[in-house]
Formats: sequence, C-alpha cells, structure tokens
Amino acid sequence: MSTPPPRRASAAVASPTAPLIGLGAGAPVLAFDVGGTDIKGALFGEDGHIRCLARIPTPVAGDRTGQAVIAEIVNLAGRFAEVQPSVNPRALGLVVPGHIDTRSGTAVFAENMGWKDVAFRERVSALTGLPVHFGHDVRAAGGAEFRLGAATGLRDVVVVVIGTGIAGALFVDGRPYDGDGLAGEIGHAKVASGPTCACGGTGCLEAVASAAAIARRYSALTGAQVAGAKEVLDRSQAGDPDAKLVWKDAVDALALSFSHVVALLAPEAIVVGGGLAEAGPALLSPLTARLDEYLTFQRRPRILAARLGENAGLLGAAIGARELMVAGGTR
Repeated sequence: MSTPPPRRASAAVASPTAPLIGLGAGAPVLAFDVGGTDIKGALFGEDGHIRCLARIPTPVAGDRTGQAVIAEIVNLAGRFAEVQPSVNPRALGLVVPGHIDTRSGTAVFAENMGWKDVAFRERVSALTGLPVHFGHDVRAAGGAEFRLGAATGLRDVVVVVIGTGIAGALFVDGRPYDGDGLAGEIGHAKVASGPTCACGGTGCLEAVASAAAIARRYSALTGAQVAGAKEVLDRSQAGDPDAKLVWKDAVDALALSFSHVVALLAPEAIVVGGGLAEAGPALLSPLTARLDEYLTFQRRPRILAARLGENAGLLGAAIGARELMVAGGTR
C-alpha cells in the first residue's frame, strides 16, 4: 500500500495488552472505528488476531473534522506499516457514526461530529491504495456481536449501543438490515415531551437516556457537575433522590423504546452495549423488569449484555474488510 510520509503520531502503536477475540484465518486487514471521543485502529494478521493497536483522540476541526479524521487514519496506517512491516493488509475497514450512505461511501451527516457529506471511502482508498469497506459504527459493532459475541447462534436480534448517542443494529432471519443507512436510529425516536435533542427533535431517546444525557440532565437538575453517567448511578445507589429520578427516567425511556422494537420485530434478544452497559445489572435488571411491564402478549426477548466491549466496532470493521476481499469490490 502507498501512504504519505509518516508524521508524528498522536499516540503510540502497541500490541494488545490482553488477548482479544480473533476473526479466524483470512486476509490481513486494517480496521478503524471513529467515535466522538477517539479513533481506534488495528492491524489484523492472517491468523485473525490483532497485531498492533492504537487509540488516539478524535480531532475537532469544525467543518474540516472529516478531513482531519482522514489524515489521522492515513497516518496510523503508515505507523502500522512501520511497526509490522511483514504484515501487508489487503483491505481496510472504516466505520463512523451518524447517517451514512454505504453505496457512495459518504458520511452524510453526524450532529455529534460536525461533518456533512464527507467522501470517506474514496479519499481513504486514494491515500492508502487499499480497497475500503465503509460502514456505520453501531452496525459494525452489532455485526461483531452477532457473529462473535452475545448474539452468536441467534437469528432475530437487535443490538443497541448506548454511549454518547444511542443507535441499534438489526438482524432479521439471520441477515442485517440497514434501510439504506437509516435503520436502527432508535436514539432519535420520540419517547418524551423534552428535552431538545442535537438532531433538532424534542424528547428523543438519546436526549433522555444516553450516557451524555444522563450526566447533562442531572447537572441541569441540581447545578452539580458530574464526570459522567457512572457518577450519577453511584449517587443514585447512595440515595441521592435527584440521581434516582434521572436514572429512572433513562431506564423508563429505554424500556418504552424497546417495547416498540419488540412490537414491530419480535426479536429473540436485545443485546445492550456501549459505555452505559458497563453499569451491568444496575441497568439491565430494572430495564428488563420495566420492559416486561410494558409488554402484554408480545414475545419477551432476552436482554443480554454485549460481550466484545470497546473493540466490537474494530472487529466489525475488520469483518467488513475481509468480506470486501471475498466480494472482490469496494464498498
């Protein structure tokens, strides 16, 4: 592959500190998972295991954020080539948040990222000389959970990732469904009369129950600044009535939204991942109980904790890159 002259990286490239789930034997590939806080990158070898891994802050550059992200991806690809010169990736998987067009390889819009109509696939492919699989971060993480994680062996599943935002990945009869890049945007379904969401809507699930919203709503209610949703949970468990209210509102909103998913799709399971899922039983137990209260005759899905953690998106991007090699094209 060809890359521009390497520049100083924002973070060190290193081998994983603990064994990670592998993909199995196949072509070596690069994988990048772009998030609102950081970019994770990895080089997968022929054995399907990560040879080196990097995590750097996502650059913030206004309407040029997309171009800055592309520059960081190309730089990391060059660093991986320096660290592992004997591993020659044959494709690259790149996943990003927001509304995307997989046909054109364009990030159409992401309110949390500040970009619009960024031609990621074309530009990254031109700069690295590799065919690029371009996809959605949550759908990629969901695909990894479906193949390698909590949803292995199931056919009708919804994987919901709750972090800075909220989105879902849908699998119907064993096949992913993306609705031309718009399916699974559960975070922008109305569940309350307020507050205002970054998308311009009012009462969106994401504005009530995302990790960022939980912290923001508690601070607005009390005037106290908190580090994040975990601190709100800790305060709730310590008896803080305001924290209890905010946490309960989030659980209720998630259960209501899940009940709509169940009524429409009747999934066997709903897999919950993302930063908020790290709360474990403190989230999943009341969420399961509240969902059961909303349902009547509908199938009760299992509510499962995601298993792949923060590397699910990377694994999904790598799966996409390998599938691209099998398909023999660029997507």
